[in-house]
Amino acid sequence: MNMPGSDDSLHAPVAPNYRQAEFLTSASKLSQCPPDTGWEVAFAGRSNAGKSSAINSLTNNKKLARTSKTPGRTQLLNFFTLTETQRLVDLPGYGFAKVPQAVKREWTRQLENYLQRRESLRGLILLVDVRHPMQPFDQQMLDWALAASMPVHILLTKADKLKKGPAKSTLLQVRSSLKAHAELVSVQLFSALKHTGHEELINVLNRWLTDSSVIDDPAGEFDNSAEIAGPDTA
Repeated sequence: MNMPGSDDSLHAPVAPNYRQAEFLTSASKLSQCPPDTGWEVAFAGRSNAGKSSAINSLTNNKKLARTSKTPGRTQLLNFFTLTETQRLVDLPGYGFAKVPQAVKREWTRQLENYLQRRESLRGLILLVDVRHPMQPFDQQMLDWALAASMPVHILLTKADKLKKGPAKSTLLQVRSSLKAHAELVSVQLFSALKHTGHEELINVLNRWLTDSSVIDDPAGEFDNSAEIAGPDTA
């Protein structure tokens, strides 16, 4: 997992109030991102996985993260500030953009760069449609995070679309398939529409966004000039 540079003035913050989240900035490349310090958690998922809806549900603000009916239109990372040192990031969606293959390859390369180079990144929330769990793109994102020893919390979204029995069965199946990575990967059901699963998600976010063990770790030096582009953030 990537760690921040040491900073004697940096202290682990308390758990944030997610309802106080505000839009900070958008970035198309690493050099445009906010300063790479503090605590940051990224949300990633296919363009129709309900990523922005999950952020809006978590923060109780329907207009915070932009949702779109046109997958592939937005190619930016969107940063939201919780406190001066804590942020959420809505990564470009992936999987459905109607663009040339060469552009798709560049998107995937830059998403990998962000996951492996962003020093303040504490963990990845991976949103997966419970009706279509762990598609190839989802597995690719998971593999990138695991390669960086980064913790991942999988939200099986749109749980309201299934009855409780099938939804629970899918949850158990996904957990079983990932048991070899249990130290880094956790899974839960989530519904932005019904606002269910918030408590479990917030517990994970609070743990990552207040982790004091990273403060004294040595900084890595990376070239932040690479562009990051991706499909829609919806």
